[in-house]
Amino acid sequence: MEDFARMPGSLAARDVQAAFAWVLVDEWSRAGVTDVVVAPGSRSTPLLVALADAEERGELALHVHLDERAAGFFALGMALASGAPAVVVTTSGTAAVELHASVVEADLSGVPLIAVTADRPEELHGCGAPQTVEQVGLYGRSTRWAVSVGVADLASAGWWRPLASRAVAEARGGAHRPGPVHLNLAFREPLLGAAGAVLGDSGGGGQEGATTVQTALGLLRRGREGRAPWHRVAAADDQAAPLATVHMLAEAGERGLIVAGAGGAGAEAVWQLSRATSWPVLANPVSGCRAPGSVCLADSLLRTPQVRQWQPDVVLRLGAPWASKVLNEWLAELDCPQVLVDQWGAWAAPDRLPGHVVAASPDAVCRAVAKAVPAGPRGDWARQWALAESLGQAAVDATLAGEQVASEPALARAVMLALRHGSALVLSSSMPVRDFEWWARPRDGVTVLSNRGANGIDGVLSTALGVAVARAGGQSATEPAPEGTVAVLGDLAFLYDAGALLRARQRDLRLDVVVVDNDGGGIFNFLPQAAEQAPERFERLWGTPHGTDLCAVARAYGVDAEQVEDLESLTSVLSGPQPPGVRVWVVRTPRAANVTAHRRLHKAVELAVMGLATPGP
Repeated sequence: MEDFARMPGSLAARDVQAAFAWVLVDEWSRAGVTDVVVAPGSRSTPLLVALADAEERGELALHVHLDERAAGFFALGMALASGAPAVVVTTSGTAAVELHASVVEADLSGVPLIAVTADRPEELHGCGAPQTVEQVGLYGRSTRWAVSVGVADLASAGWWRPLASRAVAEARGGAHRPGPVHLNLAFREPLLGAAGAVLGDSGGGGQEGATTVQTALGLLRRGREGRAPWHRVAAADDQAAPLATVHMLAEAGERGLIVAGAGGAGAEAVWQLSRATSWPVLANPVSGCRAPGSVCLADSLLRTPQVRQWQPDVVLRLGAPWASKVLNEWLAELDCPQVLVDQWGAWAAPDRLPGHVVAASPDAVCRAVAKAVPAGPRGDWARQWALAESLGQAAVDATLAGEQVASEPALARAVMLALRHGSALVLSSSMPVRDFEWWARPRDGVTVLSNRGANGIDGVLSTALGVAVARAGGQSATEPAPEGTVAVLGDLAFLYDAGALLRARQRDLRLDVVVVDNDGGGIFNFLPQAAEQAPERFERLWGTPHGTDLCAVARAYGVDAEQVEDLESLTSVLSGPQPPGVRVWVVRTPRAANVTAHRRLHKAVELAVMGLATPGP
């Protein structure tokens, strides 16, 4: 292989590579990318140099991580918080493989993410070259668009800008749901070149300073005037609600239910529909619709015979399913029409029950039905749901007030109420997202986020860090957030991603991490394995006690950490001003006692609603 191969017009191959990387970065910036996450490596050198130059020009912010898996979830968190595509760059080999989990989550959650993996050139594949794996199609069907590009040459310069611009457009979604894009870019040694030798001294990306040879050949497309992106995808702002669906829902009567989950309709549209129809809103925290007046205790209420027998005439499902198995099983048992509305036509119904799957804007459907509902007297359907919620909440408060040891339901309830208006709350999968779904009171002014696409506990801390950076006024944030970010994780999720804390003190963010330490996988104590397997076997295979000082782990990464002895101390911290940086608060809870606490609360709710009558027509 010729290291110093020459291109047409006596241009060095390494300079063309550098120009290719420069144009990609320039076009990403034009297309709206403001944050790029990098896990350092050698093979990605041309791109790293172009990114560093762009940062120095003030065109984007560069975030450096040592761990590729953490980098992927950090980028995911930034995109989750801002809604803007984030780029994550790795070198070749297993570094590219480490992004797979975050790509899968971005796919299932509909988060715009651009995964850029550097690759070896074709001649180094299949011959035992180091850090060389099959990266073409690495992420399978999880990507919205994937393209593998060989080593750049001047003959391909005409599609450098379209390539970069399309990657951003595909990640944003356009006519499809937002999600991950994979660019696999091969680079050949030598990796350091001079982009200006191809682009001209002005670095204009084919603008006024382009070389005579290149301009004559007309190979490199100039950037559009006014730093406009190369491609703009025009999509309908609002998908019209199908008339047949609107008519069916409007005529369904007052005994309807709105079940709101993540990614569904906005709160304003949902509550407009609820007011017009008198349909109760069962909203989990991630839906963004859990305002005062919503039914939050659905999981506990539906464990009671009194409420479980209440039969709606229609159910409108918006967004992803709840974590609650009880609610989902109840929905699957109902004998009434169920309508699932999703903007992208996703079949978010594991029970496969909805008879009407509508690919339309959930907001548009809610507003159209609200306008079409006939006026008339209302019965006691909504009042009974509201009464059940009120009685249940009072019972939960009374039960928790008598606790001697802080339980996980009490923690969820206390943290949600303590958060300052304007805060963001990042919830880990497993028990935290369930405890907040089942027990947290409704309130306004808190944005709740969670990786509920694949429902994994990997990368949660990295995601929270990305969210916090975006909200701290990073370039991807439209304006500085009035308040910071709080994350609630289980101990295993924290340990799994503790490496994300490395260099966290160097980042511009405000993040409080609350770790629920029950010394193992607390969710498994709720499953049959806990009772049906020998205690020693259960602990080894499911309980998995770690016996680790979590505060010591956090401090080893240079992060302040403290064990909290009571919830009052924790809520006092979270309700006060949040200083810059990362703080870790560890709250210890006993696993077995936590199961008992849940059962005691469910029983209290059942007793509270025992006398409720079935709502009349």
